[in-house]
Amino acid sequence: MAIAAAAVIVPMGIIFFISGLFINLIQAACFVFIRPFSKNIYRRINRIFAELLWLELVWLVDWRAGVEIKLYMDPETFSLMGKEHALLIANHRSDIDWLVGWVLAQRSGCLGSALAVMKKSSKFLPVLGWSMWFSEYLFLERSWAKDENTIKSGLQRLRDYPQPFWLALFVEGTRFTQAKLLAAQEYAASAGLPVPKNVLIPRTKGFVAAVSHMRSFVPAIYDVTFAMPKSSPAPTMLRIFKGQSSVVHVHIKRHEMKDLPENDEATAQWCRDIFLAKDKLLDKHIAEDTFGEQQLQNVGRPVKSFVVIVSWACIVLFGAIKFLHSTALLSSWKGVAISAALLAVVTLLMQILIRFSQSERSTPAKPSIVNQHSTNGQQKQH
Repeated sequence: MAIAAAAVIVPMGIIFFISGLFINLIQAACFVFIRPFSKNIYRRINRIFAELLWLELVWLVDWRAGVEIKLYMDPETFSLMGKEHALLIANHRSDIDWLVGWVLAQRSGCLGSALAVMKKSSKFLPVLGWSMWFSEYLFLERSWAKDENTIKSGLQRLRDYPQPFWLALFVEGTRFTQAKLLAAQEYAASAGLPVPKNVLIPRTKGFVAAVSHMRSFVPAIYDVTFAMPKSSPAPTMLRIFKGQSSVVHVHIKRHEMKDLPENDEATAQWCRDIFLAKDKLLDKHIAEDTFGEQQLQNVGRPVKSFVVIVSWACIVLFGAIKFLHSTALLSSWKGVAISAALLAVVTLLMQILIRFSQSERSTPAKPSIVNQHSTNGQQKQH
C-alpha cells in the first residue's frame, strides 16, 4: 500500500469504522424499537443517519480526490432529480460508479434514500454493508430461483416509502472489464445478437421484475451512462485515497414508466434496445470525448460532506483522548500492542473495502439463454 494512501486510509478508517459502528447501533436500535410500530418514522430517522455515514465517502470523492463529475442531461429532468421515485439503470463502467451515484444523489437531496440492487456478499461488509441492509437495499444471490421472491418482496416494501428514493439496478450484472466484454462479444456472436463494443449484455429478468412491481408507484426510469474521457485515468478507490483526481462523464435520460410496454417480453426487449442505444452513445463519446448533445448541468461541490467529516473527526479525536487518558492504554507494552492490533484491523478492513470495489475481482454473471434462431433477438427462458 502506498504511503500517501496509507496516510489517509488509517485515520480515515478509524473515523469511518468508529462513527459507522455508532450509526449501525442507532440503526439497529431504531429497527428493533421503532420499526415494529412505525415503518414510516423508522425510515425517516434511518435516512438521516445513513446519510451521515455515507457523506464520509462522498467527502473522499469531492474533497480528498477532487473527482470532477460532468453531468449531461436536459434541465427539466435535472429539476426533477430527488423530487420523485426513480428506477436507475446504468452501465457499470468503473470501480466507483456507485460512489458517483451517491454524489449525484447527495446533490439531489436523496442520498439517505439512494438504494441499489447488490450481490448478497455486500451486506456482510462491516459498517457499510450493515448500513445498506438497514436502509433496505436488495441483496441477490445471482440465482433467479432464489432471487425472484427477494426482488418481489423487496420492491413491494418500497411501495409506501415516505420520501423520494432512487433504486439503482446495474443490469449488466457485473462490472465492465475487457475480459468480460470479450466473453459478451463471443456470446452475442454465437447467439445471433448485436455484438456490443462498450457494454455487456443486459440481464433483463431483474429489470422486468422491477418494472412489473414498481410501475404503479414509480413514475420514471433514469437511463444512466457512465464514461471516462481519454485524458483521465479511470477512478478507483485506491486513487481516491491517494488524492488523485479523475474525470467522470455521466449522461442521464429520463423515461416515463407509463410509456414502457405492458408485456414482460416487450419490456425485456426495451431494456436490450436501451443498451444498444447506450453502446452507440459510448461509441460517439469515444469519438468526441464528450456527451455534447446534452446540456452540461452544474452539480457543484457542497461543503456538507466536508463539515460532516470534520465533525466526526473532532468527535472521534475527543473521544480517543478521553479514553486514552482514563485508561492509560499507551502506558504499557500490552496497551501499545492492543492499539497496534486495532490499527492493523482497521487497515485490513479498509483494504477489504478497496478490494471489494475492484472490477477485476468482481464475478461475471452468466448471460441468459437466447434462441439463436430468433430474428428479434429476444431472450427466452431455458
